[in-house]
Amino acid sequence: MGERLTVRFENADGDELHGFLEKPDGGAMRGIVLFAHCFTCTKNIKAAVNIARRMTREGFAVFRFDFTGLGESEGDFSESNFSSNVADLVTAARHLEAHHGAVEILLGHSLGGAAILQAASSIPSAKLVATIAAPADPAHVTRLFDRDIEQIRKDGEACVTLAGRPFRIRRQLLDDLEAVEWRQQVRELRRPLVIFHSPLDETVEIGNAAELFEEALHPKSFISLDKADHLLSQERDSDFVGRMLAAYARQLLGERDSDELDYDTDIVASNAGPGLVTEVDMGGVKLAADEPVSVAGGSGKGPTPYGLLAAALASCTAMTLRMYARHKDLDVGSIDVSVDHDRIHARDCESCETTDGRIDRFRRRIRLGRDVGAELHDKLLAMADRCPVHRSLENEVSIETEVTIDS
Repeated sequence: MGERLTVRFENADGDELHGFLEKPDGGAMRGIVLFAHCFTCTKNIKAAVNIARRMTREGFAVFRFDFTGLGESEGDFSESNFSSNVADLVTAARHLEAHHGAVEILLGHSLGGAAILQAASSIPSAKLVATIAAPADPAHVTRLFDRDIEQIRKDGEACVTLAGRPFRIRRQLLDDLEAVEWRQQVRELRRPLVIFHSPLDETVEIGNAAELFEEALHPKSFISLDKADHLLSQERDSDFVGRMLAAYARQLLGERDSDELDYDTDIVASNAGPGLVTEVDMGGVKLAADEPVSVAGGSGKGPTPYGLLAAALASCTAMTLRMYARHKDLDVGSIDVSVDHDRIHARDCESCETTDGRIDRFRRRIRLGRDVGAELHDKLLAMADRCPVHRSLENEVSIETEVTIDS
C-alpha cells in the first residue's frame, strides 16, 4: 500500500495530536492531501482509510489525524469546538509543510468538510478544496443532538449520545457554531471546489450541497455519490471519491509525471583539456561526455552530447509510460526505449514545416514486454509524446548565456 508514517504535533493549547501520513510506493508524490474527519469520528473511520488507500495508489500522500480529544489525540473534547478544529487543521498544515511538504489538497468529510472550507484561507499552499457530505452551515451538526440543546443552554453542558457513544457537549460549542460566517468563507475561497454528496444522505441532506455550490464561485464541481450513505460505509463509495478526486487533482495540478515535475537544473560540465573529455556533474551524479576517436580531440570515453540528449528522450519516455501504466494498473511488462539521432534534409521530412537546410531527427522505438492490444498500443504512443523532454524538443526553446572569468 505504501509507506505510513506516524506524525505527532502540538495544537495551540499544547495538546499532542496524533495522525498518519500515508505515502505512495516509490516515485515522486503528486501532492499532499490533508484530510479532516467527521464530527466525533476519528482518523481511522472506514471512509478515511479507504480514501487514503486509493489516493496513495494514485500517487498522492494523505495525512489524516484525530482532532483534539478524539482518537489518539490529547485534549478534552468537551473543551473543543468548531473553531478549535479549524485551528487544528491549520496547525497540521504548517507542521506538514515544515517537515514533509506543503499541503496542496484539502479534503473534509461532513463537519470536517465545513472546517476545511473555513481553514482554507489560512493554508495558502492549498490549490484544491473538496468536501464530502458537508453541511453548508456548520451549525447543522446540532441537529444530531437537538433534543439536548435546551439542556445545554440552560445548564451550560449535557452528556449526549452520538453513534452509540457518550460525549459531553458544552454551550460554547453551540455559540461557536452559530458565529460562523460560512457564506463569506465559501465566496472568498478563491480556489477550485469539488463537492461530493449523496442524494440519499439522511444525515446531511443534499440541499446543503446545492447551497454550497450556489454560493461558491467558479471553478466548482458537484459529483453525486449516487446510493452512498452519509459515512460512505460501502468501500466502493469511498474508493470512488478517492479516484475522482485524484483525477481532478492531476488535471488541476498538472501531471507530476509530465512537464510539471521539478527537474534539477544545476548541471555543471567541466573540461580541463586538452582533449574533449568533459566531466558532467548532475547534482552529485557524475559521468563523462566525449566524442568518438574519429573526431579530433575525442577519445570515446563517454557518450556524445547528442547521445546524452537522445538518452534524455529515451529515459523520459520510459518513465512517462511506466507512470501511466502504474496509474492505470496496466501490466505492460518491461519497457525498453531506444533513440538514435541524425540530421536529414528538411525536404525529406514529410511532417516538418521547415523546407530548407537540414533538421535534427530523433528516431524512437518502444518495445513492451507484453502484448497490450491495438487500442492501448495507440494510447501508449500518445502518452509517449507527452514526455516532457519530447515536448521541449518540439517547442520553442530559449537559452540565455553569460560568461564569467575566474580571477
